[in-house]
Amino acid sequence: MSSIRPSGRAVDPREPVLSSTSPTQQADQAHLGHVIFISAAAAMGGFLFGYDSAVINGAVTGIQKHFGVGNAETAFVVAIALLGSAVGAVIAGRLADHLGRVRTMLLAAVLFAVSGVGSMFPPSIELLAFWRVVGGIAIGIASVIAPTYIAEVAPTAYRGRLASFQQLAIVLGITISQLANWALNQAAGGESTGHLGGIQAWQWMLGVEAIPAIVYGLMALAIPESPRYLIADQREDRAREVLAEVEGPNVDLDTRVAEIRAVLASAHKPRAKDLTGGRFGLLPIVWVGIGASVFQQFVGINVIFYYSSFLWQSVGINESNSLLISLSTSIINVIGTLIAMVLVDRIGRKPLALAGSTGMALALGTAAWAFSHRVGTGSTATLANAYATTALIAAHVFVLCFAFSWGVVVWVLLGEMFPNRIRALALSVAASAQWIANWAITVSFPSLSDWNLSATYVIYACFALLSIPFVAYCIRETKGRPLEEMG
Repeated sequence: MSSIRPSGRAVDPREPVLSSTSPTQQADQAHLGHVIFISAAAAMGGFLFGYDSAVINGAVTGIQKHFGVGNAETAFVVAIALLGSAVGAVIAGRLADHLGRVRTMLLAAVLFAVSGVGSMFPPSIELLAFWRVVGGIAIGIASVIAPTYIAEVAPTAYRGRLASFQQLAIVLGITISQLANWALNQAAGGESTGHLGGIQAWQWMLGVEAIPAIVYGLMALAIPESPRYLIADQREDRAREVLAEVEGPNVDLDTRVAEIRAVLASAHKPRAKDLTGGRFGLLPIVWVGIGASVFQQFVGINVIFYYSSFLWQSVGINESNSLLISLSTSIINVIGTLIAMVLVDRIGRKPLALAGSTGMALALGTAAWAFSHRVGTGSTATLANAYATTALIAAHVFVLCFAFSWGVVVWVLLGEMFPNRIRALALSVAASAQWIANWAITVSFPSLSDWNLSATYVIYACFALLSIPFVAYCIRETKGRPLEEMG
């Protein structure tokens, strides 16, 4: 018995059975797969960003012992990279507009690799600081170029999830760095100053970064240039090819090119004065970007990733176990980021940020209460089991709440919220502010911890609370809006 097609025509049983997936659907899937690949390749800079930022966590104790330095000098070496990151973020916008997005990624890959090798063999603490600055510049460039590139190539319907690749890559980089730190520490007998292959474990921790840096460079060579940059560079034919690749077979190329050309024609090369004009010097939208960046750091998230081994050792946990705790919080960070990637385009940026702020404030307040029961100072400090367990749980909840909200949302917003004419430059300024805020938290934590660890966490909790009205009244939802409509 023959079956009936929707058109009403009987189907001959001898006819071949066709796939339920139409050619158009197959093409859509193919182009989406391609967009996912190129977004992941761009986000590889985020992986190195996370790795380079957090790998120092495992090396801190080894650096202190090897060079015979105290908390102040150690904080300087840890934090100096962040000043380099601020410089990298400032110059990234101009590099991206002058060299193109892909060649700027290649430059960052080279800087990451050179920094890793240099940090592996520092003859002095000063030269280690220098190589940390070089790596910091690469981090700053990567922090700007990846969200800019992904926002410019991603179809509007998927832009939030694809932009989330940047944060996913960052947290994966953090996790892999903590896993590598713990494995190298164990291989060296539980001491970061133990020897492996003739050099100390902490040196391997810093040097391994050269491997993913090379992978980043190779992946950057395999992806197309941004269509917006190509049109600005008078390479419209190539821009059409890229638009067809990333937006699918049904895209109206003439309309898309015309939209991008219209935006570019109404714009000019962004200069510093283009960001000015508001009541307080800068445009309101630029202040919002700066505010989001600063709040992301002032909740103290990077204390967990830069100093967690130092933090847990300061309450009586040994070096090996403190590195294991660092690894567990990194895994929680990945889980939270995956949650954000699922939700960011479904429920929007603002709801996630508000939920995360509330959760972070509660977790930080709980951690502050637990740390208030610390007994002793320095290497003799201890925390009773009940309070230590509470602090550990609170730290993990804090990381989870940050990861599913501010960790992802801020990078998505920075890639979306600014008008086309100032996007690269404004993103550079906001990212630079983020690195300066990160530096302030990082350089101050060891001294604040020595002063009063509990009060330090109260300060971070207050910033988490203040971020709630900031999101409610200053952030505009960008979900589902084309980039050409921003501003």
